[in-house]
Amino acid sequence: MDALINGLIEILKPIGITEPVFQFMLVNAILGVSIYLTLYCGLFSLANAGFMAIGAYVGVILTQSFDLPLFGALLGGMIAAGLIAIPIGIPTLRLRDIYLAIATIGFGEIVRIMILNFDDFVGSILTLVQGERVRFTLIEGARGIKGIPKLTESWHLILFLLILMFFLTRLHHSRLGRAMTAIRQDEIAAASMGINVVYVKNVVFIMSAILAGAAGVFSGHLTRIVTPQAFGFDKTVDILAFAVLGGTSTWFGPIVGGLVLTALPESLRFLKEYRGVFTGLVLLVVIVYLPGGLINTTSWSKFIRRFTNKPESPPDENSGHSTTRAN
Repeated sequence: MDALINGLIEILKPIGITEPVFQFMLVNAILGVSIYLTLYCGLFSLANAGFMAIGAYVGVILTQSFDLPLFGALLGGMIAAGLIAIPIGIPTLRLRDIYLAIATIGFGEIVRIMILNFDDFVGSILTLVQGERVRFTLIEGARGIKGIPKLTESWHLILFLLILMFFLTRLHHSRLGRAMTAIRQDEIAAASMGINVVYVKNVVFIMSAILAGAAGVFSGHLTRIVTPQAFGFDKTVDILAFAVLGGTSTWFGPIVGGLVLTALPESLRFLKEYRGVFTGLVLLVVIVYLPGGLINTTSWSKFIRRFTNKPESPPDENSGHSTTRAN
């Protein structure tokens, strides 16, 4: 496995992809899948950065304070994010579209602010209980947790992604996957067919939170420092951009989006301060000309017809079947 990874990195080095960049590409691919799950179910949830922060801090505390291995920290971070998603999802998933987006962005900001003030809050409670001033330090507020052991390896991320791909393939052909598709297309019709819409939405929201938490654990043990600033609104926009660039018609789209948007700035280092501008232009071109994302055959067909002036072929009237447009 190590030989294959090293060989791949050697191939990518000419375009500026080193092993740390490659690892961040894989972490962001996991984040892309985390938001894909909710979008595929028709949920415009932007809580992923908040759940990523929860996973990162829980995982780091487990390795630093309890000397757990990465697997134990990964399990703990995923469970913590999933458990917190339950009480968050029950009220917020009653909302739709932009209202759900605003509510989940608010959740992410609450998580960030709680991390900033956690030590002071706990210290104040201990001071009241013990009757003397207690200085509590666990997550160091805005300074963050430093000196984290670098436990994340490339093969950990590749193995996790392979397992995730297998799960997603099975999910699409499962009863839950079909229910997700039905809810995305028409929630009322799905409910009339006997689908428990509330249950499915909450299950998908929890799965998304678990994946974001896993990405947080991997990221924390890769950067060796976690701070609340790393999980702000900018991170939320980045995660959404992975899905926008790659597309959500298939689970492979957000993975490609995460890989490309992480690799692109590194490959464009020669542009110096204009790297961000070029990356933004690429994203803008995709939104305008390929609204379904890079991994969407319908968008590519329309794009090719637009520049070749080839008219769209009419449906075959003799086939007896009606065509449906992919969402």
